[in-house]
Amino acid sequence: MAGESTANTAPSITDHLHEELLNSSDVEDFLAELARVSARNLCEPRDEVLCCVTLLRQRKAATVASSGDPAQVVSQIEYESSDSPGITASEGHMTVHIPDLEQEDRWPEYVQAVLGHGIRSVLAIPFQLEGETKATLLLYSHRTGRFEGRILETAEDFVRQTSLALRLAVRFAHYSETAAHLRATLESRTVIDMAVGIIMAQNRCSQQEAFGLLKAASSTRNSKLHAVAAAVVHALGHGPAETHYDE
Repeated sequence: MAGESTANTAPSITDHLHEELLNSSDVEDFLAELARVSARNLCEPRDEVLCCVTLLRQRKAATVASSGDPAQVVSQIEYESSDSPGITASEGHMTVHIPDLEQEDRWPEYVQAVLGHGIRSVLAIPFQLEGETKATLLLYSHRTGRFEGRILETAEDFVRQTSLALRLAVRFAHYSETAAHLRATLESRTVIDMAVGIIMAQNRCSQQEAFGLLKAASSTRNSKLHAVAAAVVHALGHGPAETHYDE
């Protein structure tokens, strides 16, 4: 059974995800692998389970990863819905189990859309993350009662086992994005400082006056300050400005 298989291989699953975390280029790649691993370990022979993982972060667009093309189609419905099992599970920090969609009267638009793709049962389980970040594992099956009893317990245990890896992936993504933002800010500042220096030399004015001239040119041209500064540096024949970092 899927439950027994998952229970017996939990250490290898987490080891695999931790290795994937180190090798992934971004959080989207990691989520895609997490969705595939989830589907593989919660399927039974000749009884496919479609899987997707949704991730919500502050000031970031929602990220949705799926285990394959059929799951991607269904997960798009979840992504576009204003109310759904995934949203309810995420906001309520609770498991949402729908054994038979045809008997479900919540989320009517979502239910009709998913039934149109032959899905009959749904399971949504929230991951245990930090702060305002939320993520949910969504499982879909073409038969009713697919996620009852032992299978439901196994899926919840799987989410507990993999929540740490997902927390680390989100944390690494935050650090990477922060570093990239800082680098871009420093590079922009370098170009602006160079342009201010050029204007000071050409106009024999103070730093404050030179910066004022740069801002005025930016406003007049309706261009970003960085773009105007880059044009000043390039016009002098210095080529693009580069910011150097100690390794």
